[in-house]
Amino acid sequence: MDEQALIRRCLEGDSGCFQQIVINHKGPLMATAITVLGNRQDAEDICQETFVQAYRHLSSFDSGRNLRAWLYTILYRRCVNAAKRKKKLAGILDRLKAEPGGWMPSLNPHKTEPVALPSGLYESLNPRERTVLTLWVNEGYTATEIAAILGYPPGTARYDLFNIRKKIKTLTEKKHEKLPSR
Repeated sequence: MDEQALIRRCLEGDSGCFQQIVINHKGPLMATAITVLGNRQDAEDICQETFVQAYRHLSSFDSGRNLRAWLYTILYRRCVNAAKRKKKLAGILDRLKAEPGGWMPSLNPHKTEPVALPSGLYESLNPRERTVLTLWVNEGYTATEIAAILGYPPGTARYDLFNIRKKIKTLTEKKHEKLPSR
């Protein structure tokens, strides 16, 4: 059954059809969320929130749009909001640890494991850049499609891709400079 038929049946009350939509899209969305957020638990939460929001707003989905791109748009916005919350929480925790007689133990609630990127690259990318890179490399989207998903002009997506490639090149060159010669 094609996606338009699945959406139509969902809107008619067949919730099993939405389950098929989730099955069709959860893998790529989860991979993107892990790459953007840096850990599986947060990614699972964001993916679940994405599908809940999509289900709630399915009646407002424009059938002329690509469903996958719509889901990525929701996912991206959720990831950005989660990253902002984490950053804010980290600031609060840092302030609490810095207070005299602070009660906070030494911990890093944002310990993340880089996802198959050269050492230091993952940390040097912000959530939007991670999303752009993932959509471009893993999902094969063009700059124009990425811009539509993220809600900004195509030139901005091309600029982001250019900067990301430049960061990768710089980091790779620095890594090779540090290697001992034989």
